[in-house]
Amino acid sequence: MEDMEKVKAEALQMMGVFQVLPRLVVFDLDYTLWPFYCECRSKRDTPSLYPHVKGIMYALKGEGIDVAIASKSPTPDIATTFLDKLSISSMFVTKEIFYSWQNKTDHFQKIHSSTGVPFKSMLFFDDDDNNIQGVSKMGVTSILVRNGVNLGVYKEGLTKFSLKWDASKDKQGRRK
Repeated sequence: MEDMEKVKAEALQMMGVFQVLPRLVVFDLDYTLWPFYCECRSKRDTPSLYPHVKGIMYALKGEGIDVAIASKSPTPDIATTFLDKLSISSMFVTKEIFYSWQNKTDHFQKIHSSTGVPFKSMLFFDDDDNNIQGVSKMGVTSILVRNGVNLGVYKEGLTKFSLKWDASKDKQGRRK
């Protein structure tokens, strides 16, 4: 397992490259922050995160960027217990953990209502392409995660967010 401080330092260095950063970064849980489905586990289990997750989250908090959760878990009680066991529950400004047959648009409406952050100022990581597609249509920069959140996916997210932000500024500039 990589050292959390080393990952945090790399993540902070990456953020320093970009002129614009998201105001809020939203994470899915299952197969995004941790390598399992909550509904296949028990509250008594000891959960683990993907190796880079804590370092990235501490880097975000260090830069004053809020983090949130959007999870369609049918077992929100287990998910909440695991967040507590991992000592990261308090890092999130809001946690929308509930089951829905839809993609995560309901989760993001609630996140927007509780934080006031515009969708275009959010960055989202999830392992389910249906969620990525639906939330992207709301204006959220969304990144498909294949093997959990890591520094490579994180950099991809920051890059896509920055490029999208620059493109929207260009469009505004041309209208004047």
